Amino acid sequence: MSLRSEEVAVQDAEEHEMTFLDHLEALRWHLIRAAIAVVVFTILAFSYPEIVFHEIILGPSRTDFFTYRKLCELGAHLNSSGLCINKLPFVLQSRELSSQFTMHMTSSFVIGLLLAFPYLFWEIWRFIRPGLYPHEQKSSRGAVFFVSFLFLLGCVFGYLIVAPLSINFLANYQVDPSIRNDIDLSAYISTLMTLVLSCGIMFELPMIVFFLSRAGLVSPELMKLYRKHAIVVILIVAAILSPPDVLSMTLMGIPLLLLYEVSIHISWLVRRRDVARLNKQATS
Repeated sequence: MSLRSEEVAVQDAEEHEMTFLDHLEALRWHLIRAAIAVVVFTILAFSYPEIVFHEIILGPSRTDFFTYRKLCELGAHLNSSGLCINKLPFVLQSRELSSQFTMHMTSSFVIGLLLAFPYLFWEIWRFIRPGLYPHEQKSSRGAVFFVSFLFLLGCVFGYLIVAPLSINFLANYQVDPSIRNDIDLSAYISTLMTLVLSCGIMFELPMIVFFLSRAGLVSPELMKLYRKHAIVVILIVAAILSPPDVLSMTLMGIPLLLLYEVSIHISWLVRRRDVARLNKQATS
């Protein structure tokens, strides 16, 4: 690039440089558009309670749920009746006058947030991306897709695996046969949402490690060195985010451990790409 071209590039950059208030204004419009998307999907979810509530929210509370049916089929194939879940000994109750309406609103908002998450993150990424260097923008292509994919994959895993098995365990756990499980609707929905959203967030670990590796804050050697410490932290996080039972903690902990190992490989790939880029710049 000639000296004149460099001067023109610098002049253009100065002309397009945004002030702090300009950045706030841009961020405000990104957040407004993201909020509109969440509201639209929330209204859509609220308009179909027979699907949102009966099929999705209350699905894991019935023995005809997809996961339970597949476990019964697997049990029949393996001649193991213990895998079949044919009883969930609890009754859902609404103990407050406004409970059903409140839970309908809350559930619709959470589902609206999940459906709008890819667009929400895309708006945030549009605000962040111009502040990155060209090589950082190039290496982070597909960030919106992978972040959205991992989050939704984690939510699906939480909904189909962690939540139903945890609900089955907690519903069948008894300290005395005389105690009947009359579960409040808000407690059931809170447990379900906590499990699903927690899994969605935890599945972002590979992307978090990717960006930390790009920033030079994490290396594969460092992650291998502190693997034992990471296992302890993962178990603690799984215990905090999951209901107070060993099964839920295990169902959350095992995927996190696998994701940690995958993240080590991702950090190694990032480092190898950075070394290749630096070598190319040094020889050019």
